[in-house]
Amino acid sequence: MTAAVPHSVGLNRPARALPPLACDSHMHIFDTRFAASPHWKRQPPDAPVAAYRQLQQRLGTQRTVVVTPSTYGTDNACTLDALDQLGDGARGVAVVAQDVGDAELDRLAARRVRGLRVNFVTPQSWGETTPQMLTTLARKVARQPGWHIQVFMHPEQLVALETVLAALPVPLVVDHLGRIAPAEGPAAEAYGVLRRLLDGGNTWVKLSGAYMRSTAPTYADTLPLAQALVRAVPERLVWGSDWPHTTEAPGTVNDADLVDLLRAWAGSDAVMERILVDNPTRLYGF
Repeated sequence: MTAAVPHSVGLNRPARALPPLACDSHMHIFDTRFAASPHWKRQPPDAPVAAYRQLQQRLGTQRTVVVTPSTYGTDNACTLDALDQLGDGARGVAVVAQDVGDAELDRLAARRVRGLRVNFVTPQSWGETTPQMLTTLARKVARQPGWHIQVFMHPEQLVALETVLAALPVPLVVDHLGRIAPAEGPAAEAYGVLRRLLDGGNTWVKLSGAYMRSTAPTYADTLPLAQALVRAVPERLVWGSDWPHTTEAPGTVNDADLVDLLRAWAGSDAVMERILVDNPTRLYGF
């Protein structure tokens, strides 16, 4: 048994130990030393690097990807500070405005940022995110070796923007299982879009945020969707805890159970290691 981890219920560890260099490819750091963006109306959690290190000890992960949350707008200072603290076992995904210059992207790259997140779901400091913003940022990202564009979208937006997404000149990473409703699973129209994008060879999916659309106590309703993705493209899937789980009611998410859910999705130790070690090594340049 382990000590309690902030923003994570339970004391259990994953049922089976994770492989060396396992990566949590999607989490956020919130630190009270950094001010929230004026556009953000909710109180951010207190979720600093020290608390996240406790989660790493509990889960057995050694690498991580810090994603700038919408809370900070286009200010990546908290994420960069976290990368400094976490060291070479960490990479970052930043949020920037579409008029960002190459010098700023170079500065972020030097601090181990490896991609930009474009969020169509939650409030952004610039207002509404547009397809034009996505394509503009993708062109700028293309000048940065080894970078990608990460999108957070509603399923209907995936469907509407399929042509735009397929034409991006850089690798595309789709957040949180595409937010596809587990009840629809592989029958969803958005899943068909995701499969076509994946079959194009340039798209990755984050197996994360299972709770965002699930209605089952142990998120068991996500099994058909996630297992279909694992069968289709085990080589372009990564997993993320989404700690500290800001979309959920406090005290409802057990991260060790999320790791066990991934094992149910993956179906074997070999696929588990691919998703947790091999794939993030390639995508994030570890």
